[in-house]
Amino acid sequence: MNGVPVTVLVVWVLCAAGWGAVLLALRRGLRGPARGPALFAHIATPAGTVLLFSLIGLGSLYATIALTAEWWALLAVTRFRPERLLSTGGLGRLAAWAAVTAAATWAVTRLMLHM
Repeated sequence: MNGVPVTVLVVWVLCAAGWGAVLLALRRGLRGPARGPALFAHIATPAGTVLLFSLIGLGSLYATIALTAEWWALLAVTRFRPERLLSTGGLGRLAAWAAVTAAATWAVTRLMLHM
């Protein structure tokens, strides 16, 4: 990994770990007809997000930072049970997830790109 800053490697590792943790939590917690579409959407999210960011002119680093913040914020807000976001969460938990995601994305982006 010559030339890649350590902070980028850390974000990549945290992104992969967050994606895997959400996948395991979804597989463990979801039952019934919602399980298949939720797992498919989760698996398709990384590629779709990176493609979207590249189409609008931003690099994949911004997408990786945003995805990392989203997954770890989801796990924090739902206490490692993402199905709570829909079943018992309501708008309050959704708003908390959005706020934590925005704050984490802003903080990590500022830390990595404006040092």
